[in-house]
Amino acid sequence: MSDSSPPQPPNQLRWSGLTHPGRVRQNNEDTFLCLNFDARELRYLGKFGESSLTTGDFVFAVSDGMGGAKSGEFASKIAAEKITQLLPKSFKQSAQQIAAGHGEVLEELFHRIHAELLKLGRYYEECRGMGATLSLGWFTPGWLHFAHVGDSRIYWLPKGGKMKQLTDDHSQVGWMQRHGQLNERQARMHPRKSILMQVLGAGSQSLDPQVGSVGCEIGDRFLFCTDGVIDGIWDHRLADMLAEDQPPADKTRAQWFVEYAVAESGRDNASAVVVELV
Repeated sequence: MSDSSPPQPPNQLRWSGLTHPGRVRQNNEDTFLCLNFDARELRYLGKFGESSLTTGDFVFAVSDGMGGAKSGEFASKIAAEKITQLLPKSFKQSAQQIAAGHGEVLEELFHRIHAELLKLGRYYEECRGMGATLSLGWFTPGWLHFAHVGDSRIYWLPKGGKMKQLTDDHSQVGWMQRHGQLNERQARMHPRKSILMQVLGAGSQSLDPQVGSVGCEIGDRFLFCTDGVIDGIWDHRLADMLAEDQPPADKTRAQWFVEYAVAESGRDNASAVVVELV
């Protein structure tokens, strides 16, 4: 008789989020978002908490703005605001609990944010050239549906498995690393590592967001983070930290990642959201 049993669909999720300006920059152009929504209403979640998947769907995201003056800060906040306006309208489709359709909804969402940032850049001089990365996860029972543009990242640690980077960095350096032309150390040191091939807005006229879905079970963990976190923590250390049973005393998981990255680097704003299925 086999001891194996089908994966248990998660009933609860636990989250924490934090953003920090870092040790160099005066303003914080990062934004993170934690939401719970159904067909009737949307609820902003606190920086940490635990809730049942029966209360609706959950969205977690990180965004890194860019642009002159404070327009980068503005860009990432616009991205977050558009998410809150558009996703609840899609809840009925989500309630069917199937993977089909979520990718199309998220792709449309990203195109709308992109169009809004381009429009503001055309009409307002102070917004010209502003843009943002966005890495977003939409949790429904048994599934994570995700969409991504830029060089923020989503990592997935399956229960009992190895950490995987779900998103691809939209940069030439990221492409070279994925194709074995650069190792992690070379990619981190490359002078063009911050030059992005795709972002929301920033005067770019074409957009092809990465979208996907993964089935998930109790014990899975996810990390959403901006490049300020990645700059301070090597992948092997990220994997070790995500796998730890508990963060250090008096810290949330997100706080642990952000404070560790700022201590190790701190050259950029740093944001993280960690989600655990329990």
